[in-house]
Amino acid sequence: MTASIPARRPALQPSHPGALLREDVLPALELTVTDAAAKLGVSRQTLHAILAERAAVTPEMAVRLGKLCGDGGRVWLAMQQAHDLWARNARWPMWWRNPDAERGLTGGTGV
Repeated sequence: MTASIPARRPALQPSHPGALLREDVLPALELTVTDAAAKLGVSRQTLHAILAERAAVTPEMAVRLGKLCGDGGRVWLAMQQAHDLWARNARWPMWWRNPDAERGLTGGTGV
């Protein structure tokens, strides 16, 4: 009999990209929200929504952030994706994350 290993998610939620911008990037670049928004070509309200973790980093914003930071847009999209997937997975019932559980194949005597 082989027992299935239950689907597990990381214990800690990946950081929202806005948290990294707010806590590390903007202070390191010595930029205010207003200055950073101007450099990014977006409104201060748009940038503030990302910094407050109320809005996601879109592909367009990721390209802009990559140019501002010099690291490319992929890292910002990867951070957003990891954050979104973790949050979505946390809201799904356990049986949905483990298809074997739904079919009753997670234990028992097995036939």
